[in-house]
Amino acid sequence: MRSASRRAGIAAAAAASMLALAAALSPTAWAAQEPAACEKPVYLTFDTGHMGIAPLVADVLKRQDVRVTFFAAAERTQTDGDSLDDHWAPWWKARAAEGNEFGSHTYDHAYWRGDVKGTPPSFRIKPSAGPQNGKESTWSAAEYCANIKKASDRLAAVTGKKPLPLYRAPGGKTSPALLAAAEGCGYKYVGWAPAGFLGDELPSEKFSNAKLLTQALDTIRPGDILLAHLGIWSRKDPWAPANLEPLIVGLKAKGFCFRTLRQHPDFKAWIASHP
Repeated sequence: MRSASRRAGIAAAAAASMLALAAALSPTAWAAQEPAACEKPVYLTFDTGHMGIAPLVADVLKRQDVRVTFFAAAERTQTDGDSLDDHWAPWWKARAAEGNEFGSHTYDHAYWRGDVKGTPPSFRIKPSAGPQNGKESTWSAAEYCANIKKASDRLAAVTGKKPLPLYRAPGGKTSPALLAAAEGCGYKYVGWAPAGFLGDELPSEKFSNAKLLTQALDTIRPGDILLAHLGIWSRKDPWAPANLEPLIVGLKAKGFCFRTLRQHPDFKAWIASHP
């Protein structure tokens, strides 16, 4: 009996020590721990949007203990500002403390419309945010790079964390010359897998949440980069958060785990060489 009581006391003391350690570690410290090995990783990413669902998305990610990579532009929001303004700064900072990663989506959500012939390279660009919203103009490679960097710098300022040297072009619209220009100033492009297009930009009248969820669970494969948004103006029946938690739970049940792009094999070397 004494031996059993002693063992129980030792176990209780060990548990107390672990609880004390957990209490001492901040969320940032926990987030810094290396993730456990996983044979079926997927990489969930979010681009900015109207931000109306952002708090609910954050709640799901925390509840499911999932880390993601956010690509941010200064897009118009339902709070009469933009997604990188001071109103949203605390939200971004909280996501950094939880261990999420960040990348640029170009500051003005600048769509590539075409290359301009000649050298040095230049591009037809049409922003959907900022002072040139809806106006097409010609940008030099340096101007395009500056817009990528502006979003990255703003993210660093509001999160207190250096973003990854990665970016996502709005709409996935690029050209070899545009990608070369971005890489020349230190930013590698991130797209998404065909199955990873989660469909939150599609009209809900034709693509119901139930249909999109089933399709995703049936087609997503290990290594896929997944794409969703923090609010789509045009979709009447929002994809998130309705589909987000069922998707995460369903993928976990199939043995998938969630990683940020910092762990993606296609980007590890680039990130290491661009500290």
